[in-house]
Amino acid sequence: MHADQRPSAYTGLDRMPIGGRWRHGSSGTVFQDVNPYDDTVLTEIRLADEGDVDLAYREAERAWPEWAATPATDRAELFLRAIRVLDARRAEIVDWLVHEAGAVRERAEFEWRLVRSGMVEVASYPTRVTGRILPGITPGKENRVYREPLGVVTVISPWNFPLQLSHRSVAPAIALGNTVVLKPAENTPVTGGLLLARIYEEAGLPPGVFNVVIGKGGEIGDALATHEASRMISFTGSTEVGRHISRQAPLKRRSLELGGNGPLVVLEDADLDLAADAAVFGSYYHQGQICMATNRVVATAGVHDELVERMLARARKLRVGDPADPSTQIGPVIDDDQRDGIRDLITRSVEQGARLLLSGEPGGPAGRVLPPHLLLASNEAPSASEEVFGPVATVIRAEDEEDALRIANDTEYGLSSAVYTRDAERGVRFARRMQAGMTHVNDATLNDEANTAFGGENHSGLGRFGGEWAIEEFTTDHWISLQHTLRRLPFGLD
Repeated sequence: MHADQRPSAYTGLDRMPIGGRWRHGSSGTVFQDVNPYDDTVLTEIRLADEGDVDLAYREAERAWPEWAATPATDRAELFLRAIRVLDARRAEIVDWLVHEAGAVRERAEFEWRLVRSGMVEVASYPTRVTGRILPGITPGKENRVYREPLGVVTVISPWNFPLQLSHRSVAPAIALGNTVVLKPAENTPVTGGLLLARIYEEAGLPPGVFNVVIGKGGEIGDALATHEASRMISFTGSTEVGRHISRQAPLKRRSLELGGNGPLVVLEDADLDLAADAAVFGSYYHQGQICMATNRVVATAGVHDELVERMLARARKLRVGDPADPSTQIGPVIDDDQRDGIRDLITRSVEQGARLLLSGEPGGPAGRVLPPHLLLASNEAPSASEEVFGPVATVIRAEDEEDALRIANDTEYGLSSAVYTRDAERGVRFARRMQAGMTHVNDATLNDEANTAFGGENHSGLGRFGGEWAIEEFTTDHWISLQHTLRRLPFGLD
């Protein structure tokens, strides 16, 4: 891609917004942001150091009292303006997602729609915050519980759905009267942070309310996790890093969306065409680089072979290549380490007895376009027991419904899951026994709606995103008692 073919979004996306000023980082290290498909340089950014992190928190801390006191309707109006900006900038934002995140064009459009739906949802948050009045046990006392903003919120987001996974924390935090310091993934600094900052700046967000620092997690991550000004950490990423953050900041409020190993269970009475569509979509969409991806397809014995045939036929038809081509369905994985890790996982699975039914060599100018892979394996195979984050489907045979449930729950994770059956109520009964934060009956494991409870169990995280759950996550209860009558206290001095 030539320079004049780069995404034509806002200018100045080589700096980071801190306190209303767009600044170069102070570390002296220059990061090249490249297109994962062909390694074209999109922008160069001088990275932040711990001094920049401290400045971002000080600016957020300074801006917080005035923003928290801003009338709810004014904060809601900000998001209505931001929606108009997002609509006007749609083509530019989608182009950036294609070129920086390696998203095929349909996937990039989908992410844009997710962010827009999130803006529509959070526009209602400022006026949905409610408190409670409770009776007291002390005569003449009234107990009030107010929901208040937390203060400064830290958001650390990943590269796979960069715009959405930053925005789903940034937007509710700001809507509810908090200020934010965001660190997007270093692989996607523009779509994960800088574009959002430009959108909200254009919508009229006051300086210092939203600050972005671009840097390597190993260099500034601990400074973000431990800064005294931060009242909450909202992190989306690996379970390993989530554990590290919890050790570094045990007394801070944490909202963690971590790894996944999503099972899609197909019972013997399922519509196999619908189940195969969901399995292929869930396994290969965005190259499998989604926390909710279908990591395992668990099929009961009576339908296993036929389901595999239908999945194989569909997977062979998927078109791989340049994500900028509207006909492409599978584009590049994000970088060489990701590609090599996926290939190693496949190799180890085959060495341990998995059957590889569909495979292929990486292609594209940078060698990062992996064709779809399909394996038959046990639940102990690496492709089934580990989070793959690549275009790999693993199908596991179960003896019956109870065996399928056992296999589905045999994981340390518990994010998204699904079950297919023609009997809807049977599906719900099965779903309620799955150890996951989300289970979808007769639908794919990939679901994200802004007004409901998104989150996981076990090693997949803490807390929930969306709707009233987000309002609870990004506010705190403040008990204020009001003594209406004279109360004589013990040890009172008359």
